[in-house]
Amino acid sequence: MGQRRFLDKESVQAAIEHLADQVVRDGFENLALVGIKRRGVPIAERMLKAIKEKHGKDVLYGVLDITLYRDDLTQIAEKPQFKGSDFNFELSGKRVVLIDDVLYTGRTIRAAMDALIRQGRPAKIELGVLVDRGWREFPIEANYAPHRIATSANEVVKVHLQEVDGEDDVEIVYLDA
Repeated sequence: MGQRRFLDKESVQAAIEHLADQVVRDGFENLALVGIKRRGVPIAERMLKAIKEKHGKDVLYGVLDITLYRDDLTQIAEKPQFKGSDFNFELSGKRVVLIDDVLYTGRTIRAAMDALIRQGRPAKIELGVLVDRGWREFPIEANYAPHRIATSANEVVKVHLQEVDGEDDVEIVYLDA
């Protein structure tokens, strides 16, 4: 098993700021960012900070826990921990941008949309990810992705964030074939 660093600390932060710029290019009206637990949350929080610093605007923000909506729930853990979602705003009529670290099969995003719809009826749902690596199993595409990379089936894209992992970087890990 080998690995290579795809993004270093500075590149991760630059990608998050670029993602924020991509999202606000389509306007601020009814905009809400929703971070998908786990690594989507710190990415969204950093985006909020970047938007505030660059544009002087506050954006609605929520946290989405998709644990109970996953189709692989029994494979995750014997007793998965549901930590709950947190929204301090009404979803109806909002342009919701779901934020996650890596888009791969699309299963996480499908679960996130199911969980989101249970919270309310947004006017529009979009997707922003740090890395789009391909290999979809569902017809789901990112609206915003600073990095779109071609990967093989025996590679894994690992995003590490300071808030979760103690460091910022993105690695591509090559699994033994």
